[in-house]
Amino acid sequence: MKKCTKRLMSLMLAGIFVVANITGCGKSDESKKSSDDVDIVIGTANGSLCLAPLHIAIDNGYFEEEFKKEGLTWRVEEIDMGNISELVASQQIDASTQLAGAMIPQIDNGLEIKFTAGIHTGCTKVYSNNPDVHSIADLKGKKIGVPSLGDSSVVALKRILHDEGIGVTTDNLEVEWVVYALTDLPLALENGAVDVAALHDPVAYSAEQEYGFEKILDLSTDEKFKDEYCCMSFVTSKLAKENSKAAAAYTRAILKASAFVEADPKEAAKIQIDNNQCSGDVETNASLLESYKYAPSVSIASQTIYNAASELIRIGELKSDDPDSFIEKAFEKFDNVPDSYKYENGEFVEVNE
Repeated sequence: MKKCTKRLMSLMLAGIFVVANITGCGKSDESKKSSDDVDIVIGTANGSLCLAPLHIAIDNGYFEEEFKKEGLTWRVEEIDMGNISELVASQQIDASTQLAGAMIPQIDNGLEIKFTAGIHTGCTKVYSNNPDVHSIADLKGKKIGVPSLGDSSVVALKRILHDEGIGVTTDNLEVEWVVYALTDLPLALENGAVDVAALHDPVAYSAEQEYGFEKILDLSTDEKFKDEYCCMSFVTSKLAKENSKAAAAYTRAILKASAFVEADPKEAAKIQIDNNQCSGDVETNASLLESYKYAPSVSIASQTIYNAASELIRIGELKSDDPDSFIEKAFEKFDNVPDSYKYENGEFVEVNE
């Protein structure tokens, strides 16, 4: 009975991460307009705890406030976050948030987006269920379970495996990548189909609670990654060029929403649940949000992209050969956007470099 209860809790927590196709949230009358009738269309999704800043920016009125200030119109579009690249390419959305590591190779291959700010640090962890694997250095010749070959966890693992002298390139591959659906990875690890598994919270949290896997990498605490952002806001290159006011207003709203989550993760978790944007319970969700370190920044986001691009170039994983040029392609800083905000006593305070 205890085991069934634990599995039920795991499934409930895993469900937080699964993005469903749910109808629009209807927080603005602008949602009735077509994309041709508004200045900016923001892609969002219900069901994911990690999207707290998008949800809070909608629910607390930060988008409305920032766009109204600039005389801009906007709407949100419920999307499948796994199809962001296609939605950007087909110009169905102008802005959203995403795992930065997953987008860097896509930008290198021509995806026309610009990162604008960092939202939170790592929500990705790597677990072992192999008695011979206790660290990244033990992974040579081992099977690594990942949600997809383009997942951000693969980019992070390639960087740290390379540090350990383990080959990650096509002509010198010394690990085996094995793809499973994110929610299937814990069972694959438990059954020995893979030696380690890269998981994103809250699936990672759920698996750790149920199976007691050994954690060999946590991006939120590892010295290499702890100060780098996992998720970032982005706008399309077209929006950044043709309507920088909308892009800047979007970025300010996301920075404010992230600062709110940092200051009061419990209230943020409650807002998500109350608005049916996320399942779970307030205490658990708040604990996870707090662990993600929602401390937004524009400058640190730029540094995160620079660090990742520099190492991927050195490994040979990018076509670009200069990290400075890649930053110009992948990142946009707007003059009327502060580096960050702090939420104190019910007010936002600008933080500049």
